[in-house]
Amino acid sequence: MAAPRPGRVSVLLPTYNERDNLPLVVWLLARTFGDSGIDFEIIIIDDGSPDGTQEVAQQLEKIYGSDKILLRPRARKLGLGTAYIHGMKYATGDFIVIMDADLSHHPKFIPEFIRKQKEGNFDIVSGTRYKGNGGVYGWDLKRKLISRGANFLTQVLLRPGASDLTGSFRLYRKEVLQKLMEKCVSKGYVFQMEMIVRARQLGFTVGEVPISFVDRVYGESKLGGSEIVSFLKGLLTLFATT
Repeated sequence: MAAPRPGRVSVLLPTYNERDNLPLVVWLLARTFGDSGIDFEIIIIDDGSPDGTQEVAQQLEKIYGSDKILLRPRARKLGLGTAYIHGMKYATGDFIVIMDADLSHHPKFIPEFIRKQKEGNFDIVSGTRYKGNGGVYGWDLKRKLISRGANFLTQVLLRPGASDLTGSFRLYRKEVLQKLMEKCVSKGYVFQMEMIVRARQLGFTVGEVPISFVDRVYGESKLGGSEIVSFLKGLLTLFATT
């Protein structure tokens, strides 16, 4: 286990075929944290990308220094939840940010997450596309309907007390994320939803910050028909067991 650094924010960045996006998202993160005076580290968890993502990450380690960029790869795709567990072993911050590496989440919102956390002493701050001036850009109508429909179904069945359950841009207290990871059983897209549902069950507090979500710039979206089916199955399982 890495020695903790109070006041530091650890960003967990799972990657798979993100060689084009990774340099830009790392640059944006470093600039955002630098401008805000926030101590940070970025832990890149690459799942054996065949496109050279790891080589790019190694270059970034050299450029920014291994105190700021840590490449902690795995041999193959093993799922988002296990990627976070793997990354957390190396995290030295007392807060952890989870986000996508495909530029759909802009790092400029992270200082707002941190402000919100301090304001309400929240255990989790979640980015929401469905409140205030939050929104989604670059999606076709089908994607928007799927996302809205998934969120609506979840609200009706689980009443989670948060407006965006399927988003994956969040700030967690490290010890809270560890506790939730022990409880969560879902894989794929249901995983983010289960994290919030379990957080409510365990009495953790959740704050929200409106974000704009921009569809990925390079590469392929990883949402297909099989993910939608597994989401619905996972939702019904959660409904039956919580």
